[in-house]
Amino acid sequence: MHWFYLIIAILFEVSGTTCMKISDGFTKLAPTLFIFFFYGLSFTFLSLALKVLPIALTYAMWSAIGTAIITVIGVIWFGESISTIKLLSLLLIIIGVVGLHFSQEHVQ
Repeated sequence: MHWFYLIIAILFEVSGTTCMKISDGFTKLAPTLFIFFFYGLSFTFLSLALKVLPIALTYAMWSAIGTAIITVIGVIWFGESISTIKLLSLLLIIIGVVGLHFSQEHVQ
């Protein structure tokens, strides 16, 4: 169940961050309210995942996967640019999370 909580936390974090963009600097009421709603749910589910999962791995996955999904949303939905350096940087983030995962398995 803890992995399910983490996935849900990531999806709510991505939703909250997307609403930040849509809120246009907190000038649009509905997206602004959704920011707080989605982040509240994200932190709730993140805390449930942290009951079992190690904090270093959990937070790294939450932020890295969220960053990767937000980058894809930015490119597809908001027409933001994609470059080789951006793709390589995302790859390095993913490699870092995988490294954290394997380091946790060897410690336990």
